[in-house]
Amino acid sequence: MGSEGPKPVTINVTGFKKFQGVPKNPTETIVNNLKSFVEKKGLPPGVTFGTCTVLEVAGDGALPMLFKVLESGFSSNGSTCDAQVVWLHLGVNSGAHKFAIERRAVNEATFFCPDELGWQPQQLPIVPEDGQTSRTRQTSFSTEAILKFLKKKGYDVTRSNDAGLFICNYVYYHSLRLAERRGSRSLFVHVPPFSRIDEETQMNFVASLLEAIASSC
Repeated sequence: MGSEGPKPVTINVTGFKKFQGVPKNPTETIVNNLKSFVEKKGLPPGVTFGTCTVLEVAGDGALPMLFKVLESGFSSNGSTCDAQVVWLHLGVNSGAHKFAIERRAVNEATFFCPDELGWQPQQLPIVPEDGQTSRTRQTSFSTEAILKFLKKKGYDVTRSNDAGLFICNYVYYHSLRLAERRGSRSLFVHVPPFSRIDEETQMNFVASLLEAIASSC
């Protein structure tokens, strides 16, 4: 009897809509165009697309929709026994000049401005039953391996321990928590605005990121 080999990987991707100070979010464009872009280039072996969703930049008021989106990544792709389910979340850092692989999220909601539904929490736990706002959750991916893979492809990319305290961190924390409970995996990556790194380069970066995730699975 030979080994069964690695499980196939189903990757679900999210981006965000506009928010205060960012009238055009590059991740909305990336996610809307990603499936057709990558299918033309060819998906990495063993990888299939699950869902591609653009999220509202909102926290507590958008939780039911967020949970619905996260759960859809399982229901639309079958059991995790049949495929390794991965959530890849993309967010914009308007001040960045390079891509950033986020290692962790913190259980704190402190928003620098109101979200798109008008909520502006300060020093509140994202998940109260998880305890204090100092609680962190870390991705199960080797961010070092993903970083090396992408650097070899020529991309200007770094690792980060701070996903911010706005919606990116909020979504990432919930996603990491659900991933732990459901036996899936989650990763958050920040991208710069298109004015700093153009759209074509960013689309190719995300395509390479999918390869890096597949190799890490």
